[in-house]
Amino acid sequence: MRQSRLFAPTLKKVSNDIEVVSHKYMLRAGMIRQVAAGIYNLLPVGWKVVQRIEAIVREEMNRAGAQEVLMPAVQPAELWQQSGRWDFYGPELLRFQDRKNGDFCLGPTHEEVVVDMVRRDVRSYRALPMNLYQIQTKFRDEIRPRAGLMRGREFIMKDAYSFDVDRAAAEESYKQMFAAYERIFERCGLDFRPVEADSGAIGGSLSHEFQVLADTGEDAIVSCPDCGYTANVEKAGVHHRHDAPTGDAANETEQTLVDTPLTRTIEKVSAFFSVPPTQIVKTVLFIADDVPVAAIIRGDLNVNEVKVKKIVGAEEIRAATPAEMIEATGAPPGSIGPLGLTCRVVADHSLSGLPNVIVGANKKDHHITGVSVPRDLPDLEFVDLRMAADGDPCGRCGGSFGFFRGIEVGHVFYLGTKYSEAMKCTYLGVDGEEHAMEMGCYGIGITRIMAAAIEQHHDDYGIMWPMALAPWQVHIVPLQLDDEAVVNEAERIYTALQERGVDVLIDDRDGRPGVKFKDSDLIGAPIRVTISTKSLAEGCVEWKLRREKDREMVPVADVLAKIAELI
Repeated sequence: MRQSRLFAPTLKKVSNDIEVVSHKYMLRAGMIRQVAAGIYNLLPVGWKVVQRIEAIVREEMNRAGAQEVLMPAVQPAELWQQSGRWDFYGPELLRFQDRKNGDFCLGPTHEEVVVDMVRRDVRSYRALPMNLYQIQTKFRDEIRPRAGLMRGREFIMKDAYSFDVDRAAAEESYKQMFAAYERIFERCGLDFRPVEADSGAIGGSLSHEFQVLADTGEDAIVSCPDCGYTANVEKAGVHHRHDAPTGDAANETEQTLVDTPLTRTIEKVSAFFSVPPTQIVKTVLFIADDVPVAAIIRGDLNVNEVKVKKIVGAEEIRAATPAEMIEATGAPPGSIGPLGLTCRVVADHSLSGLPNVIVGANKKDHHITGVSVPRDLPDLEFVDLRMAADGDPCGRCGGSFGFFRGIEVGHVFYLGTKYSEAMKCTYLGVDGEEHAMEMGCYGIGITRIMAAAIEQHHDDYGIMWPMALAPWQVHIVPLQLDDEAVVNEAERIYTALQERGVDVLIDDRDGRPGVKFKDSDLIGAPIRVTISTKSLAEGCVEWKLRREKDREMVPVADVLAKIAELI
């Protein structure tokens, strides 16, 4: 590609409001331009990277035995009503009506459509297993789209769906997809971790996220160096060993009701009583499937809503409103506690055995001191409720968690029969009976991989693409365009590389060397070959790898072989 013809409007700077590195560099390198909030045009440089990613994904999906299809972006409400998700999915589902007043949505995912497709034509166990995938545009109406392609409303996704005769076969399909994902992200040149995760709105009981490690990642991950257990903090199990003083049960004191005006946070209660947060019980009220549930935990820890949801077996869960707190406990936020509650109470292991703690009194602006958990709350249900954090004991082996930040680029789910039963997607088994198909679903954010790669591979000057994702593998930069020898040598190398199938960009613009080098660093091709009157006088070209500071002079006769060796 000749840079003089390339539609890549580079920018020296962008708005100060744009803080995420990938968003900034994609704008500056002329890869994307915003159309509306969370919706972007992909310009030629950005689209070339997307095509690189799609090619890797297709190769590995096909290698794993999946078959590519293309399903519509517009989906009828009828299918979502059959699965039960039409009312459950939430405002991220963009709904609209056609001219005949029929209800439709823009697909954020395609479980319903693919189940409908399979149930129409697959009837026998002989047709299974089956795995269908597509690479297509999705739309999720995020309330606050941000960070460019990292959290947009419209994005490109690869989604696959497996259908099997039983759980054992479905888990085998899951393993095959898991392995395919590892190959995909390795080929993309990304430092990633597969982590155990919650299934969220998709549903299912087995789930792994693939997280690209980056300091700017919005997801929190913990990993145990002793046993290798790695999980999203919302999923990670924490060992229930006591890691805080439990006090002296022999010196238990009596309960005392204390007036505590304007002390509605753990910090203020701690300061008021001059005690550490470990001596305070935090009570959090949730509404789980329209029923109040109280979760209690030590004051220095945080309750994990996802764990509460799983423990109580709820389909939906949310924090209680102040009005709901008053109705369930008699007290507003900041004063509720576990004593005397009639709703279900679940307690974190961190409270087990604690004497002389402080709890909310279920009376406005009052707390109770001298509460002994074993004595005053003898029937508590102790479970793991805490949000995992750096240094917490690993739920598998008891070792200490390390903390990382990551960017989710892929997610695999075992769905079971959640959708097939609801939508009557069945097969005729060897026993002559109808059985619901066992399903899995597997998503990869194509455009998010591009953003995550930049977050992980950049410096102060621009992008440093992994070779497999680079829009161009080689950038040829001739400096003196009025020197016929420079132009001829640049054209010779350019043509020879094209003939060898190398994707190459040549900067044939009449500009200053500094401008050319800055644009080259910004766009981030892995190899830069600079040709100048001075270098040719020595029979050489200047060779520089984007990831290295040093430059070297390479004989003209050797440059093609050196490029071929590296690529």
